[in-house]
Amino acid sequence: MLTSLSIKNYALIDDLHVDFNQGLTIITGETGAGKSILLGGLSLILGKRADLSSLKNDDDKCIIEAVFNVSNYDLKQLFNQLDFDFEDYTIIRREILPSGKSRAFVNDSLVNLSSLQILGNQLIDIHSQHETLQLVDNDFQFRVIDALGDNKERLRLYKEALKQYKIASKQYDELLKFQAEAIKEHDYNTFLLNELIEANLVDGELEVLEETYETLNNVEEIKETLESTYHLLDDEQVGVLSNLATIKNSLHRLSKYASKYDDLYNRIDSSVIELNDLFDEVGVLKDDLDLDPERLEQTSSKIELITSLIKKHFVNDVSELIKIRDNLSQKVKETENLDEEILKKENQVKEILQVVNSISIEIHDNREKAIPKLKKELEDILQQLGMPNSEFNFEVDLVDDFFNNGKDILKFQFKANKGGQFHDLKKAASGGELSRIMLSIKLILSKYVQLPSIVFDEIDSGVSGEISNKMGDMMLEMSKTMQVLTITHLPQIAAKGHTHFKVYKEDVNQITQTNLMELNHDERIVEIAQMLGGEKISNSAIAHAKQLLN
Repeated sequence: MLTSLSIKNYALIDDLHVDFNQGLTIITGETGAGKSILLGGLSLILGKRADLSSLKNDDDKCIIEAVFNVSNYDLKQLFNQLDFDFEDYTIIRREILPSGKSRAFVNDSLVNLSSLQILGNQLIDIHSQHETLQLVDNDFQFRVIDALGDNKERLRLYKEALKQYKIASKQYDELLKFQAEAIKEHDYNTFLLNELIEANLVDGELEVLEETYETLNNVEEIKETLESTYHLLDDEQVGVLSNLATIKNSLHRLSKYASKYDDLYNRIDSSVIELNDLFDEVGVLKDDLDLDPERLEQTSSKIELITSLIKKHFVNDVSELIKIRDNLSQKVKETENLDEEILKKENQVKEILQVVNSISIEIHDNREKAIPKLKKELEDILQQLGMPNSEFNFEVDLVDDFFNNGKDILKFQFKANKGGQFHDLKKAASGGELSRIMLSIKLILSKYVQLPSIVFDEIDSGVSGEISNKMGDMMLEMSKTMQVLTITHLPQIAAKGHTHFKVYKEDVNQITQTNLMELNHDERIVEIAQMLGGEKISNSAIAHAKQLLN
């Protein structure tokens, strides 16, 4: 509920603060006193766009702040969705700067207007005779029937199941599309894969093959060089090993004379050992070398194959070819396993669809059950409001299409007179009739769901006598479960309020300002008497006012 409203530098308001209570709050005042200014300020709190014409003083900023007690509104989830900080007493502030820029805050956090509007719709419902478009909106009509049909939880389950169905259906369609594309590429991918598999690739083998090829291709030169080296090392007359052995023996004889000769001996001994190893390795290498034209051909062919594959796939080495081979293997495998995956997804879609349809039927059945109750209550209330011949015709038809609130198409028809034809509400009801119908619906809804605070802006225009008294009673009935604020010109309604404010204008330093004051009991008597008889208050008007208040 709205607990307080502060307005600074807005239209004719300089600085105004008012605290509101539960129950039925009445706001009265002469035409032009500024009641619409209060609603304008409240609309800014709810996310309406602002402009510089709102500023009373162009040099100062306009600040409008409202405090709402939202502890019983079950709005924590909505606050989380909007990324707002939740507080039981939530403060909403709008600022309009002299530059024309506007800012909005929820609990001191800057927010955008679209998010503020979403929250505002859950806090206050401003309703006037000229703002009944919501009544002819199909979604609103469904919400009325669903409230009476106790469909809240079923609608939640339906929306959740429908979301899952849409996701699963999209995934199924994407699988079918992927399969169609994959089939086109499957044969080609399989060919490329087999080509790479048959190549029997090993990471790093190209370098080994190239080295082997060079060895086999130059075997005669290599063998001749190794044979020559072997001979030079082993020849008894001029061989390196034979000469080194002679030197080693000579130095060994000198080593007993001084340590420096011993060092020379050790060094020549190491060289002899190393050259003996070299001699043995050269011997092995030369013996292993043989002309092998077949192996040379095989090596050359493998090098040519790998080189052609590298060029074909635009890569740099065998390791990248192996990655391509593995990726192709995965693609081919996925394509071959798609049928099983598609069948699994198809069954999932069917299962979810069955759940959606089942919940849809439950929602439909509950709507069918709620319709007679809504029809009777509406027609009974409208009879009290001077529309005795009003009659409604509601029909919900279950169709194959999925909507965001079920699978029903709703006909919400009305006729105001006997013998007339049923037509859609927007065609069959006048503005005054729509206004009374909306009041009736809001009264019915207040018994079934927690409605936000509601503001009736002269909804009683064109109504008088006993009907206005009935309207007042209905607003009073609604105020038992919600906060109701009513701007009225009718004394019969004004007298029913728990709290009564008067909007008035006054001139301060030759500047006209709008103010608001809460009336005590005696002041209410005077205000209602003036509403009954004008500025000159008669004794009978006073008596009538007291009677109304009592």
